[in-house]
Amino acid sequence: MSTFHGLEMAKRALFTQQSALYTTGHNISNANTEGYSRQRVNFETTTPFPSASRNRPQIPGQMGTGVEAGSVERVRDRFLDLQFRSENSKAGYWEAMSNSISRMENVMNEPSENGLANTMDKFWQSLQDLSVNPDNASDGARSVVVQRGIAVSETFNYLSDSLTSIQSDLRNEVDVTIEDANSLLRQIDGINNQIQELEPHGYLANDLYDERDRLIDELSSIVNIKVEYDKSGDSAPDIADGLVSIQLVDDKGQPFEDPIVLLNGKPGESEVNQFSLDENDTINNIKIGDRDFELSSANGKLSALINSHGYTENGEVKPSSGTNFTSMLEDLNEMAKVFADEFNRVHNEGKGLVDPEGDSNDFFTYDENNVLGTIAVTDAIIENPDLIAASATGSEGNGENATKLAEVFTKILDTAGENSFDKNTSVKNFYESLVGSLGVTAQEANRMSKNTDVLRSQVQDQRAAVSSVSLDEEMSNMIKFQHAYNAAARSMTTMDEMLDRIINNMGLVGR
Repeated sequence: MSTFHGLEMAKRALFTQQSALYTTGHNISNANTEGYSRQRVNFETTTPFPSASRNRPQIPGQMGTGVEAGSVERVRDRFLDLQFRSENSKAGYWEAMSNSISRMENVMNEPSENGLANTMDKFWQSLQDLSVNPDNASDGARSVVVQRGIAVSETFNYLSDSLTSIQSDLRNEVDVTIEDANSLLRQIDGINNQIQELEPHGYLANDLYDERDRLIDELSSIVNIKVEYDKSGDSAPDIADGLVSIQLVDDKGQPFEDPIVLLNGKPGESEVNQFSLDENDTINNIKIGDRDFELSSANGKLSALINSHGYTENGEVKPSSGTNFTSMLEDLNEMAKVFADEFNRVHNEGKGLVDPEGDSNDFFTYDENNVLGTIAVTDAIIENPDLIAASATGSEGNGENATKLAEVFTKILDTAGENSFDKNTSVKNFYESLVGSLGVTAQEANRMSKNTDVLRSQVQDQRAAVSSVSLDEEMSNMIKFQHAYNAAARSMTTMDEMLDRIINNMGLVGR
């Protein structure tokens, strides 16, 4: 054994404890860095002296030669990452769905004094008043009916404009979300390339792993994904994370029968298949690379935006279940058409105080292509309220037809609509069912948003308990490594004093 063996062992201890202190300082510096995983130094004993062999039977055992810093490893639990991304995808879906439905609720504004239901009730009440005073031709009941009718038509138009505007915003958000997903995929692929250059040389790219995992977490909130890992090279460390590949999976987390690969990170096969959306396709018909794919699962923000936006396929509104902007606009448009047609039919059966010019005496007018957004009281009635057909006989004191006009709101209609208004129901009941369905959908979306957020937070807390930096723990480690460093320094001082005794004081006896 070397005379200076003690000094060498103390030096190794100093360097090793010093590296642990550096790593502790790195952890403390990144205590508030998003996505950072705490790191630790893996201490390893150096090769003992001498090695065991048969030609040294007099040596009963081996003598240690000290310690060295084997590797700097980040503390991470891949199973918790899998759980978090699954819950993050569900939470991303219901958060986006809840926000979209809440915007629809704000537009519908039911129940309230300014909603369509209250506006139609006031119109109904004005018709009841007209049936009692049908001969009031000045600024009385007839003028009130005209103004209430205008209010109903303006409310329909407001709903059309507002819902269409929000739906357009959702479409733009779909485009932005697709670009965000593509950007994340490109960044992950770029980090894969950097890692592939480092790991084969024996390095652990801990900070790159953290950044890559942070990006994957963001991607999991947009779409439901499965992450697989491949070794970057034969010479890469066994504990290295390697390169990631990302697949799109279904609601149960299983790959599709024909796998949909978003990112192929295998060595020598790197490829990114980005999302795209053609203007001429239905909004859910998304291209992934060169492949068409209908994205309508209940996971991820992108699916929520598509489902809440809604779309029409072969003349049928999709999704068929739940409330979305396309179905709401279709339903309200059908309701407005059925209401206007029935109101005009009853109005034409009655008589006003004066005869109209021509055969028709419609109360409402509209564009067949967009009833909801174009319905209005006819100009002739606005200019001359005497044209309102309140009488059934033509007598000024007769208000029977005004009563029939008021009954249009609550009467069970025999004529079925072409789309949603396809059952024998009244205008009032149909609208109440729409609002009720919207309320149930919003309640479910809010409930699921809260539930999934709680589950995601629980998994996040578990992951933080494993991977995040605890300043109390790091301070304890700092003290521990500091004491070990001081002890190693004291050991070196002791070895130095022993060598000084041998070198400078031996051989002086007898002089």
